[in-house]
Amino acid sequence: MTIRLKVNGVEHELDVEPDAPLLWVIRDDIGLTGTKFGCGIAQCGACTVHVNGEAQRSCVTPVSSVEGMEITTIEGLGANGLTPVQQAWIEHQVPQCGYCQSGMIMAVSALLKANPHPTDDDLANAITNICRCGTYPRIRAAVRDLAKA
Repeated sequence: MTIRLKVNGVEHELDVEPDAPLLWVIRDDIGLTGTKFGCGIAQCGACTVHVNGEAQRSCVTPVSSVEGMEITTIEGLGANGLTPVQQAWIEHQVPQCGYCQSGMIMAVSALLKANPHPTDDDLANAITNICRCGTYPRIRAAVRDLAKA
């Protein structure tokens, strides 16, 4: 079946199964590997992308459900240079192993767009992504600085 996707502003016409997970279409068919596979059950958040500006777990999203929507991956987020979130990640040395960071950055970026001044509680409630290295204190520090700006 032909599915039309707009990913990072680029139109793609793909011959994929309608129930194929968006994650695998992005990685295997489009070739953008910044979005990571973590758990496959929408729990860890490594696969987070933006769909029409909102954070969504792509590992459980059937590709047919996002046809015609604006999809942004980590590659598209910083296509014109580092975003404030990416810059804060560098300044606070947030990543340790880095595996979860593309999903974490996507989730935090969506949160800050919806709520530019989140409290620690807002952050804890909205960002359920898992960081196995436990860099949550650095993530909170980066978000606090962004909220002050």
